Amino acid sequence: MGSQSGYVDLRGHKVWSKSWRAKKSKLEPVLLLHGGLSSTASWSKQILPAVSKNHRVFAFDRSAHGKTGSREGFYHFEFQTKETIAYIEDVIKGPTHLVGHSDGGIIALMVALERPDLVTSLVAIGANYHYDCGLPFNDPSTPPEIVISEEDAARFAATSPDPAYMQEVIIRKAFEVWASEPTMTVEDLAEIFAPALILAGDDEPFTLAHTASLYEALPDGRLGIVPGTSHGVIKERPKLIKALIQDFYKNLDLPETKQPNRRKVEDLGEQ
Repeated sequence: MGSQSGYVDLRGHKVWSKSWRAKKSKLEPVLLLHGGLSSTASWSKQILPAVSKNHRVFAFDRSAHGKTGSREGFYHFEFQTKETIAYIEDVIKGPTHLVGHSDGGIIALMVALERPDLVTSLVAIGANYHYDCGLPFNDPSTPPEIVISEEDAARFAATSPDPAYMQEVIIRKAFEVWASEPTMTVEDLAEIFAPALILAGDDEPFTLAHTASLYEALPDGRLGIVPGTSHGVIKERPKLIKALIQDFYKNLDLPETKQPNRRKVEDLGEQ
């Protein structure tokens, strides 16, 4: 499976992009959306086995992440959502499956809300839809202590086009945004009709009740809680995550179960 990477001009901003081409050229596209304070490189190896065989795979480092420099407004979720929509329109050029981890999962949900015409399906892993979800660091009266190790500083210097001082600026901005965003409601989520797989560890930084309410609000959702895992579920149980995602893609129709409760077609208005 060959890959191609480099910077693309995304409406006036240089964004680092990567794509993997499968042997079959007519496969549907899937876009990988990395987590916050992360990058494509930090999770693509773990998630590629789940999607590469049956999809054309795309990914990009969002502004102020990985190899893409920062710009004004860079960390707010609305900004990141619009950047993702621009990438889908300009690079993928059509509807795509979305797979996002953490912040990437939040963005997948927001793209599905804002531009449902661009979303074929979505997988959100370890994602919250509202900042009031039990996160332990979301107390605005107690700013988090930012500690940057020599290893982290060296990695930032070797990767980011931003000057060294921006590393702390970016981290502080991330925590500021996480304390007040996202602000989706269950009523908002009820407007997402794309097939959706919600995956999470059983020891996420937000509550299991929050994850359950996300799943329950989605008209065409499926839920998987992976036992004995944390927010790093993708790296902790990669084979299981792969199996769950591939099973999801085998049939995106509304699941037919023997005793349906939330998945009664008549209750969904046959969307």
